[in-house]
Amino acid sequence: MKKIKLTRWAFITMLTAITAFGACKKSDEMSPAEKTEIELTTAGSESDAEADVLYDDVFDNVMGVNDDVGLGGSIGVYGRSSGTNTSGRFEGTDSARCFTVTITPITPGVFPKKVVVDFGTGCKGRDGHVRKGKVITHYSGRMVVPGSKAVTTFEDYYTDSTKVEGTHIIENKSTSNNRVFLVRVENGKFTRPNGNYIAWSGNRTRTQIEGNGTPNFSNDDIFSVTGEAVGALKLNNNIIEWTSAIVEPVIRKFTCRWAVKGQVKIKRNTRTSLLDYGNGTCDDQATLTINGNVHNITLR
Repeated sequence: MKKIKLTRWAFITMLTAITAFGACKKSDEMSPAEKTEIELTTAGSESDAEADVLYDDVFDNVMGVNDDVGLGGSIGVYGRSSGTNTSGRFEGTDSARCFTVTITPITPGVFPKKVVVDFGTGCKGRDGHVRKGKVITHYSGRMVVPGSKAVTTFEDYYTDSTKVEGTHIIENKSTSNNRVFLVRVENGKFTRPNGNYIAWSGNRTRTQIEGNGTPNFSNDDIFSVTGEAVGALKLNNNIIEWTSAIVEPVIRKFTCRWAVKGQVKIKRNTRTSLLDYGNGTCDDQATLTINGNVHNITLR
């Protein structure tokens, strides 16, 4: 397994309530130390899931600018944002939305290209989240072409009140039979207004398992995701560190914000938990199993 360097982002919304424990052992039967250990393990596990959701959003936004650099259509904010233009085709700046997109050079087919998505001082998307600041991506070629790469950085970029930092890299590793993307997050960090943060680094391999026959139509796209990550969460006076590995491929549908299936094993100190995204239903619910106890969690 490739060693991943931990230096990155802190974005996750710090969980104000950790789910009630209703399995083999009641919470009031636990020692204070045991309760704290389970709370910290739960917080780390939820943070790992949050990081996945947020960087998956970056993937969609990088791929969705237009069909000159990616897939176009209604991917990412181009399908979720306020405004009436849903074609995904931009020529320099589009004033119909609450964000602007600037492409340099604008000439179709000419690479490398730089794309700046500027959300200004606040842009509320149809997903209910407010983004502000800039997302900057450099494309070596059109992302549907094998060998192309997109490198994304952030400039004073926030999702809601969380500052997002780091480098997001997509490489097209597709073959003649399958569309495959290698996704890396380096130096990622999500920082909350109160100083809490999450640092997270990860490698993901996204293999398209449905929708390959309609490359210019995204609504039927389904990806199988594998990979591993390392993370650290500052939660008030606690620093929680963990590693995670996908042990059952995580299934992501273009039409759903959250993962719909798959399992991730998360290890903190000597304690291991299992995050399960469910049986294929598109919802924000997942389960976390710690020491045989199953906890329901809500994904952001």
